[in-house]
Amino acid sequence: MPSDEKIIDPDKERRKIKCDSKMREIMAQYYMEAKTPKEQRGKPIAWITSGGPVEPLHAMDVIPIYPENYGAMIGASKMGVELCERAEEMGYPRDLCSYARADIASATVNGGPIGGLPEPDMLICCNNICGTVLKWYEVQARYYNVPLFILDTPITHTEFNDEMRRYVTRQSEEYIRFLEQVCGKKFDYDRMKVVGDLSIRGQELWQEILDTTMNRPAPMTCFDAFFHLAMIVTLRGTQTAVDYYEMLLAEMKERVAQGIGMLPNEKYRLVWDNLPIWYRLRWLSNKFIERSACLVADTYTSGWTSWMPFVDRSDFLGFLGESYARIFLNSGTDIMADNIIRMVKKYDADGVVFHSNRSCKPYSFGQYDIQRIIQKKLGIPTLMIEADMVDERSFSESQIETRIDAFIEML
Repeated sequence: MPSDEKIIDPDKERRKIKCDSKMREIMAQYYMEAKTPKEQRGKPIAWITSGGPVEPLHAMDVIPIYPENYGAMIGASKMGVELCERAEEMGYPRDLCSYARADIASATVNGGPIGGLPEPDMLICCNNICGTVLKWYEVQARYYNVPLFILDTPITHTEFNDEMRRYVTRQSEEYIRFLEQVCGKKFDYDRMKVVGDLSIRGQELWQEILDTTMNRPAPMTCFDAFFHLAMIVTLRGTQTAVDYYEMLLAEMKERVAQGIGMLPNEKYRLVWDNLPIWYRLRWLSNKFIERSACLVADTYTSGWTSWMPFVDRSDFLGFLGESYARIFLNSGTDIMADNIIRMVKKYDADGVVFHSNRSCKPYSFGQYDIQRIIQKKLGIPTLMIEADMVDERSFSESQIETRIDAFIEML
């Protein structure tokens, strides 16, 4: 046998998720259409925040593009440091979100894995994920000289009251008028009903997929969920997302039925909090697998279904503002702690891994308080990893490996 011939491990091949290739194919088609010259594609493009109300865009035949998704791609491609440093040379401080720095710098040089994002015709910003997006999108609106719509969502510290409901409902109405003006046509309410139903169905399927890890062994880990998340973020409200998630759910159920876990030996079950460390996904995944620890759930990928318990299926558009205001990240520390406690119990986890993310302040500010609440109420070990989602300069491999080893010994 030639020395350079790759030896295939049949057990490893059996554990691979077959839908991965379909996911890559769909996302490639999505970006190819978006990057087609405007005269040929015939559809306007809107850049929108990851937690923004995308469904009206689909109803108006607008292609949504997510700079945060591109930030994740930049991080996974290990192109983050170069772009972050370029943004810092432009005057943006290193403490600013690395998604924002990477996107702002990328726009000036067509940087990143696909040579930059297609230019927007409008920007849609919802501050339910953080306050940084307000200034980030203002910068990009000035750079591209395009209109910007901001949906301001009050934080749900303890409860969502009637004043908050009226406030976001009025803004949803303004959002529709904004789209009509920019697109130059009347809003299609009949199509909005269809898109709303598809959005709800896609989120239901995504939650069902995440819930398959309640089984032992878990058919996937949160590192797999980080990959398959792209569909519910990017194509939420489309038939494509529903069809794909039906296929992925069927595969997960088949894996459960056959007892195929992602780990050869699942000994410990853990919950992850905060965004992924995109440039070290494989490294982290392998470190936990080598220690028989399966990350069975996370607060990040489940965030796109966090408002589902409150959904009004009969009036999706009327409920739009409230639904986006009630996402996990737009809530108070006590609610976030309760959410993790529910996940630990639901997925029968033995511990929690926190990623203290230098870039994402809203996600990270309360984590030490949440850590103490969980240790007090559940009495389980927790681990705090300090890093950044895109900027590799904030990652210390030896320090994090030492902390993982110490954490595993406590389980």
